[in-house]
Amino acid sequence: MPDEILKSIDLWGADHAATAVVGPSAVLASHGDPARRFEVASLTKLFSALAVLVAVEEGTISLDDKVGPPGSTLKHLLCHSSGLGFDTEQVLAAPGVKRIYSNSGYDLAAQHLAAHAEMRFEQYLAEAVLQPLGLNSTSLDGSAAKDAVSTCADLCLLAQEMLVPTLIDHSTWSLATQSQFPDLAGIVPGWGPYTPCPWGLGPEIRGKKDPHWTGHTASSETYGHFGASGCFLWVDPTRRLACIAVTDRDFGPWAIQVWPGFCDQVRVRFS
Repeated sequence: MPDEILKSIDLWGADHAATAVVGPSAVLASHGDPARRFEVASLTKLFSALAVLVAVEEGTISLDDKVGPPGSTLKHLLCHSSGLGFDTEQVLAAPGVKRIYSNSGYDLAAQHLAAHAEMRFEQYLAEAVLQPLGLNSTSLDGSAAKDAVSTCADLCLLAQEMLVPTLIDHSTWSLATQSQFPDLAGIVPGWGPYTPCPWGLGPEIRGKKDPHWTGHTASSETYGHFGASGCFLWVDPTRRLACIAVTDRDFGPWAIQVWPGFCDQVRVRFS
């Protein structure tokens, strides 16, 4: 019988929703249709960042490559510190000065990889990440920042990869899940301003942010992402636990109200 905590997503007001709790080697519990495809909005960045890190390890590109505004590197783009605006290439700050969440930065990172790999980013992503992990129901059709479509089942496989990396060396993933330019202040869109606002090379880092979408009891090392389509994925490495939720209800006040408590309950139940 599905866990009562997970069944509570049926009260979130979405037409369709699915959730799962994942350990390093198995799905511990789930609820909803694991094979239904959802738009995952900014969870796309987790897939895209992983593809970039594979390319870095292969030597195709480097985190120190100059990309974006003057003084910006690929590293700046991945951790939202290049100074680029949200959905434009307008420069709002010097690189490394402020955490400004930027979809444009991820699109530039994808273009940079595509140029050096001499293939479309979608193809590189498929060959470097999706196919090796068996993410057969995930695809990217558009922006490397926000246009992936996936399933709860595929996101479980991604979460397991984030718990126990196989595509890249553990040291590379450890770097990716540590805050880059850790003192920067910034805003988590839809949630609020934080000083500091830690971010890794792809995943957001919880740090000491409070309140936070991952809940009040998440460890400071917890990392992940949420999306405007009403979905999230977090990994708590101290508990060796991950949680995924996907819905077809756009992010809004409802999510701010229910996500933190849900995540706290998941940790109590499955830790």
